[in-house]
Amino acid sequence: MNITKTLDAKGLACPMPVVRTKKAMDTINSGEVLEVLATDKGALSDIPAWAKLGGHTILEQKTKEDVLYFYIQKA
Repeated sequence: MNITKTLDAKGLACPMPVVRTKKAMDTINSGEVLEVLATDKGALSDIPAWAKLGGHTILEQKTKEDVLYFYIQKA
């Protein structure tokens, strides 16, 4: 997977991971991939829901050592 940009949203509480994700997505082109790192458990539902609303694709989602990783391809 070719990651275009990484967003470190660790330590941020809801709704900031989604707000920062939206801002980061605005800086990349269609088809590119944003990697988002978050620790807020709310992001497990919030980020996929936000991505679906925007027509973006979650390519992969995983958890490693209490950090949530999302790989989102921009629509």
